[in-house]
Amino acid sequence: MSRPLRIAVLFAAIAAAGCEPVVRTHGYAPVPEVLSDIRVGADTRGSVRRKIGRPTAEGLFGETDWVYVATTIEHLTYHEPRVVDRRVVAIAFDENDVVSALDEFGMEDGRVVPLRPGTTPTYGRQLGILEQFLGNIGNIGGSDIFDDR
Repeated sequence: MSRPLRIAVLFAAIAAAGCEPVVRTHGYAPVPEVLSDIRVGADTRGSVRRKIGRPTAEGLFGETDWVYVATTIEHLTYHEPRVVDRRVVAIAFDENDVVSALDEFGMEDGRVVPLRPGTTPTYGRQLGILEQFLGNIGNIGGSDIFDDR
């Protein structure tokens, strides 16, 4: 095989590898096989913790609910990341800490809510840096700068 042909094959292999999506999984939701071990009306909060681990969140829908969430995101080259799978497992406990309900939800059960970590939507007027700086003149007193402790 000639050298130019080897270089062309190498570049083609690199280009093909670049087309492979990057798949990331965030969170944890027990698989159905493991969930089948949990019995409504029989298992307690402690036995559930031993069987499937600690929840992603507690008390979101009620004081005693546990929620497990797992999301699979696929990112292909320069395209926006795409949620390809999301599983939510909700376990409710009664006043005696016994499992009263166990529900599983997937993407087919609802709509995808885009999560944007690190950003909080704010409403109102946007201030420029000069407006922010000039707006603070006169708002800082000497006691704020020099602490006499």
